[in-house]
Order: sequence, then C-alpha cells, then structure tokens
Amino acid sequence: MAKESNVASLTYEQAFEELEKTVKQLEAEIQNLDQALLLFERGQALAKHCADLLEKAELKVQQLGEDGDLQVLD
Repeated sequence: MAKESNVASLTYEQAFEELEKTVKQLEAEIQNLDQALLLFERGQALAKHCADLLEKAELKVQQLGEDGDLQVLD
C-alpha cells in the first residue's frame, strides 16, 4: 500500500477509486486490527484529499462565475 504522503500526488479520480477499494477492504473484515487501522488511516487521508480537490474546483467555478465567464447554477 502506498504511503499517506503519496496521496497529495493523486488526481481526484485516482484518490476516489482507491478510497472505494479501501472501503471494500474494510467492509470485508478479513484483516487484523493493525491492518484495519492502516486502511482506515489511508481512507481518511484519501477522503480529505478528495474533499480538498472538490473544494478547490468549486472555488474556481465560483470565481469564474464572478468574472462573468461562467455562471454558477444553484
């Protein structure tokens, strides 16, 4: 499994796909406690990275809307 520091280099799509796989592994309950904790920590890092990337994209869309180039629909 890649280290947590590698999360920052992932695209949204890569991070989300890995997060889905991590959740499935945790739901399978076939790992021991130490493995489950590592998976949980990785999942937390991936979820935060995805949320951060989405927030940045939302801010960019809002900024474009303010400039008149793109309208943000609610």
